[in-house]
Amino acid sequence: MKLVLLFLSFFFFNSVSSQEKFSLSGTISDSNTNETLIGVTVIIEELKTGTTTNEYGFYSITLPKGNYTVRYTYIGFQDIVEQINLTENIRKNVSLKETDYQLDEIIVSENIEKPNIEKPEMSVNKISVNTIKKLPVVLGETDILKSILTLPGVTNAGEGQSGFNVRGGAADQNLILLDEATIYNSSHLFGFFSVFNADAIKDLKLYKGGVPARFGGRVASVLDIYQKDGNSNGFHINGGIGLISSRILAEGPIVKDKGSFLVAGRSSYAHLFLKLTDNENSAYFYDLNTKLSYKLNDNNNLYLSGYFGRDVFSLNKSFVNTYGNSVLNLRWNHLYTDKLFSNLSLIYSDYYYGLTLDFVGFNWDSGIKNYNIKYDFKHYLNDKTKMTYGLNAVYYDFNPGKIEPNNDESSINPDQLDKKYAFEPAFYIDAEQKLSEKFSINYGLRYSLFYRLGSQEINVYANNEAVSYDNELKIYEKATPIGTKKYGTNEVIANFSNLEPRFSMAYIINKEQSVKASYNRMTQYLHLISNTQSPTPLDVWAPSDDFLKPQILDQFAIGYQKNTKNGKYSFEVESFYKYVKNRLDYIDGADLIANNAIEQVVLAGKSRAYGLEILARKNEGKLNGWISYTLSRSEQKTEGRTAEETGINNGNWYKTGWDKTHNLSVTGVYELNEKWSFGSIFSLQTGQPVTYPNGQYVYQGISVPSYGARNANNLPAYHRLDISATLTPRNNVNKKWKGEWVFGIYNVYSRKNAASISFRQNADSGNNEAVRLSIFGIVPSVTYNFKF
Repeated sequence: MKLVLLFLSFFFFNSVSSQEKFSLSGTISDSNTNETLIGVTVIIEELKTGTTTNEYGFYSITLPKGNYTVRYTYIGFQDIVEQINLTENIRKNVSLKETDYQLDEIIVSENIEKPNIEKPEMSVNKISVNTIKKLPVVLGETDILKSILTLPGVTNAGEGQSGFNVRGGAADQNLILLDEATIYNSSHLFGFFSVFNADAIKDLKLYKGGVPARFGGRVASVLDIYQKDGNSNGFHINGGIGLISSRILAEGPIVKDKGSFLVAGRSSYAHLFLKLTDNENSAYFYDLNTKLSYKLNDNNNLYLSGYFGRDVFSLNKSFVNTYGNSVLNLRWNHLYTDKLFSNLSLIYSDYYYGLTLDFVGFNWDSGIKNYNIKYDFKHYLNDKTKMTYGLNAVYYDFNPGKIEPNNDESSINPDQLDKKYAFEPAFYIDAEQKLSEKFSINYGLRYSLFYRLGSQEINVYANNEAVSYDNELKIYEKATPIGTKKYGTNEVIANFSNLEPRFSMAYIINKEQSVKASYNRMTQYLHLISNTQSPTPLDVWAPSDDFLKPQILDQFAIGYQKNTKNGKYSFEVESFYKYVKNRLDYIDGADLIANNAIEQVVLAGKSRAYGLEILARKNEGKLNGWISYTLSRSEQKTEGRTAEETGINNGNWYKTGWDKTHNLSVTGVYELNEKWSFGSIFSLQTGQPVTYPNGQYVYQGISVPSYGARNANNLPAYHRLDISATLTPRNNVNKKWKGEWVFGIYNVYSRKNAASISFRQNADSGNNEAVRLSIFGIVPSVTYNFKF
């Protein structure tokens, strides 16, 4: 409370001291669609200062009385320069026009992806959707998650694996938001595609560190994605037709210049061709993005957005797997004053997993739901200080699993694993302040609480230890409960509270260079129960309790940024160290599926990651792109609870399943002319950590392998080259119907990268052998995109 009062006192002082100044504020939008624009730069040229628009296109800056030249600038749009006589508070809404490129003037400028060396913001990466659409991807489907893998510090567990890993963190440690709603599974078809339809996306930002205080609940990263609002000027359709999937988006006005709608659908259809060959197997996905926007008046806007997606995987109709996300968000933007902007959100998020096994006669379903209310404020106090503060409260409903017969005549009774409930409120305050011409800071504090709620019957164990240790066999085993304790509905089973300070700073060496540093503490109260290296649909989320303690992160980073030739080139280098307490580790032989007492097979450990990240960009010109390289290490350790216990892996540090010592990515986009553009990505990284056998013994004539330390080995190095070419016919210019062809080749030289290596005894020779499994060779694709 003392820290909060100190914050409030400081900001009250700043507010009072700036009363003689006036504010320039408003909303910036696209003149063609009325779509609000995120991250537009507003520059006051006389004072060499400025601001940017927030997530809803709003900006505000407080200045002394006077005459100013104001420049509004944004990538792909024409600059607007206006003279302002600031003698009172001015509300100035601005509409920017898209740049009309001529044949010899295809130049990318004012790129939002280059770093802002003056802001105390670090460990943050942005990629524009236009850039993402020019990058080659597997099977011709534009993929946001595959695109962020080209950034430093970001990897995944392997080819065809779902999720992504940031700075040595696990995939479940990433907070993925779509219009503020949590996405629990970000992949379609077990990792081949992401759930994000690029046509419906307006903006995305990845926070690897220096995370603002408004975000919480995860300890690795935040991927913040916003959908488009829809065109309130006119009706338009765009889409694409590919080899295995197609998509379409429709948008238009509900009330011209006031309200709009957006509907986007996407589906794969490769399974239809399998039916022509009498193949009973199938795998496909579909999803739907929707959004309604309405401007009540200059001070109030309403938004209703949603996403619904499903994957279906079937083997001979006897094994049917269905899973996917559903989210809904109702938001109200309100402008209290020219300096105080607010957003109230009511959010529903649901992840569902269902499984039908006809050959054993039962259905299985599991999932997680949350209900979230958020109220956020952005307070533009003066020209040097901006504050954000707010609160949010999340109620969780966990369904670990339910088994029921799919035959009415079955004698099997439904079996429901214990449902779990939790409540997570949080309060935060955050400030960005320019202390001098060379020094800026961002500091904040988040106070999070977590209540594990009933109703549930909880096991009671001797010494409160759910895992026992056998001193003779030197192994961990499930402890036998000595009793149970019953908790009623909404009765508190366990509770936690944590203060999460955040701090970052920037020191401006000169107009082209700066050094930055940051520290942040974050707490994660949810755990993903999984024994695979990357998330699978069958994984189950569980809340913290007396046995599963919250994960707590401390991360430090220091970096250097440089822009040269007025931002044409940029260079970033960062070094980081992160440490996580209470990271779960599984005992050998842990049974995680349909386990109603998961605390009996897990132990609390710790993890750490550290490394160096380098990012060099060319931001302008016909040829632009970036080179990223990461040198890092990610490790985990679980020591024995007593001197007699061995711990996991003998209590030694071992590499996590997503450790990648070296990770290099080279990305390029070349605009040859108004007809042709080309893209390429080359990736090279250390192979995934694995555990190989280090010996064998013979039992009843069968060779049985024995294994050494966890993840002491690595798969062979992973590398591949992808290329793409986009053809835009010249006759597009004066036609309402505009189309383009996108040709791509994934894995040009058909590298057989190892997804796994297994060991077996050859049935004919009796010799041991290693078998490599590769998923992709060379994969060509073609897609036709259109809009009208």
